[in-house]
Amino acid sequence: MQTVEVAPTLEDSVNLEAVTTMTQAALQGLLRGDLSGIVDLGSLYVIPAALALLAIFVGYLVAKYAARIISNPVCRRVDETLGKFVGRVVFYSILISVVGGTLSQVGIKMGGLAAVLAAAGFAVGLAFQGTLSNFAAGVLLLVFRPFKVGDMVNAAGVMGKVNEIDLFTTTLDTPDNRRIIVPNSSISGNTIENISYHKHRRVEVLVGVEYAADLQCTRVALQQAVDNLASQMIVGDDRGAAVILAGLGASSVDWKVRMWVKTPDFFKVTELLTAQVKTQLDAAGIHIPFPQMDVHLHRVGAAITRVDSHPQDATTSTTSINLHRPHETVAIEATRAQTRTRPMFRG
Repeated sequence: MQTVEVAPTLEDSVNLEAVTTMTQAALQGLLRGDLSGIVDLGSLYVIPAALALLAIFVGYLVAKYAARIISNPVCRRVDETLGKFVGRVVFYSILISVVGGTLSQVGIKMGGLAAVLAAAGFAVGLAFQGTLSNFAAGVLLLVFRPFKVGDMVNAAGVMGKVNEIDLFTTTLDTPDNRRIIVPNSSISGNTIENISYHKHRRVEVLVGVEYAADLQCTRVALQQAVDNLASQMIVGDDRGAAVILAGLGASSVDWKVRMWVKTPDFFKVTELLTAQVKTQLDAAGIHIPFPQMDVHLHRVGAAITRVDSHPQDATTSTTSINLHRPHETVAIEATRAQTRTRPMFRG
């Protein structure tokens, strides 16, 4: 019985039919005690496959080491987010190059594989349009860096501290300690406010005082409120504090009290300055007006019924003044003590 010998070339090594034929021949020879088929099979397929896997593993280790070596200086000297992004780009670039080179060496034609990957990529792109848009937005955020990890931002309608910027999502921690994960496409497609970008921020407190208050006395009181917080103020060009007469409102004279402070102290100083403004105005006897309504009733051929109250009655009821007219009734109500109705006058 003759032994069937098949010796495919390296280009035919990926041919499934040739592999099947050679495997069958090797098994038949093994049953007869002939190991040459097994040796040929191992030399043509097993050993190259093992070497290819070893090369890919070594390439993985090299890619990981190179990514760490390149990203660490960027993280320390430039930005942590950009450093991580550069590390990922280096890692996957080296790994893909190693895998492609290894497959070419074992006889797999990369042209056909590239065509298959392109077709698969087109189908995947249609299926994952939202995910790919998040990826593209993540690349833009990492390259242009409108904010970095640790910044306080207001993006996509969410205000919080940036915890992590990934290729698909950005993680924010809100001031009340909630973690919110926002898709990158929602951030890049809307206005981004970087609250903590600058070292200094301006606190502004708006207050209105009564028209009877003297302007100079009001200014002195508001300036005293600023002076009491002088230790929190940033001085210098276009910094410091200011008391500004803003305008004449419908029921009050409007003022603005401004002060430049360090960005981390913004919310604390806002509260302190508001309290100082109220305290100094009270000390100066200057009142802050509040909205009120005056109602004037005119008798024109109508009958008015007055509802009066008795102070000695402790229970609560409703006091009303009713204006009776041929086609309408106007009622003004307020909470008073226990009441009784008596006629006031008739027209």
